[in-house]
Amino acid sequence: MADKRKMVEVGTPNKPGSVARVDAEKYAAMKRALLKLLPKKPPGLSFSEMHDQITPLLPDDLFPGGAKRGWWIKTVQLDLEAKGIIDRATTKPLRWHRR
Repeated sequence: MADKRKMVEVGTPNKPGSVARVDAEKYAAMKRALLKLLPKKPPGLSFSEMHDQITPLLPDDLFPGGAKRGWWIKTVQLDLEAKGIIDRATTKPLRWHRR
């Protein structure tokens, strides 16, 4: 039987117009967590800081013990950046914050 999970399309600022489809429930959970975690002002958080701090904000049924959080952080971060919801600071390392 076919999988009936709901999907959502995500984009990337690196390839405008390119879209992928991902699990809508996991996307929504990661989006909520990222927006709660990211500060409103620069300099923001690096990917490593997001990765280290996000697990307590994720539902354990979707991300047991933070499983696969790195892939989901990057996917949702790129989509939110493409949609203009978060900004990238061109620091080293790169950092992100909410608009």
